[in-house]
Amino acid sequence: MTEQLAVAVLGANGRMGAEAVKAVESAPDMKLVAALGRGDSLDTLLSAGARFVVDLTVPESTEENVHFAVENGMHAVVGTTGWDAARLEKLETLLAGNQKVGVLIAPNFALGSVLASAFAAKASKYFESVEIIELHHPDKVDAPSGTAVRTAQLIAAERAAAGMDPSPDATTSGLAGARGCDVDGVRVHSVRLRGLVAHQEVLLGGPGEQLTIRHDSFDRASFMPGVLLGVRNVAHHPGLTVGLDGYLDLGL
Repeated sequence: MTEQLAVAVLGANGRMGAEAVKAVESAPDMKLVAALGRGDSLDTLLSAGARFVVDLTVPESTEENVHFAVENGMHAVVGTTGWDAARLEKLETLLAGNQKVGVLIAPNFALGSVLASAFAAKASKYFESVEIIELHHPDKVDAPSGTAVRTAQLIAAERAAAGMDPSPDATTSGLAGARGCDVDGVRVHSVRLRGLVAHQEVLLGGPGEQLTIRHDSFDRASFMPGVLLGVRNVAHHPGLTVGLDGYLDLGL
């Protein structure tokens, strides 16, 4: 029998963390060796023999958690937001001194969402206009969502490579926020509504037609196949990977 992967979950008392604990415990090729909540010592990871860390905590602690994992030779799969350019640069410097360690930071682990963002980016170079609407539950602390930011960045890169002009917009006056925020030239609109979980629409428009690419997560269980895929692949991708699409053979 193949040796089981020794996995620790950080943020185990949160909604996502609790789902990850159940998913790891149910995976035949994994063994949950630690489930840490707020205030638990990271040294527990060492005594538990963790080789893989799933970080689903909060922006205030995720950087310390991941740095601890890397410094101790543990691979990390991260779903926590807050990783701006400066933090990513510091992490890449740390990984340069720990070249066998892999870290995956993914804004979204739902496979359908990852695919929808990739499809939208590829389609965007064929349409004059593109905007993003992301819809989440009202307990979400960040706006726009990390998924929407990632999608906008992918779209912007694809359109820039194709030499596309910015989406047309004749707006000269309006209330603050009416046109959403600007992410690399792509407009992103955030909705917070009770009853929602995680949803995103990319609207693409051209003369006489519109294409809408939408993904819906109705339950946090939808993120777990992607989390497990990340754990199974992170050791084979040393260094930093941003976005689960880096582990998928999309052929696009």
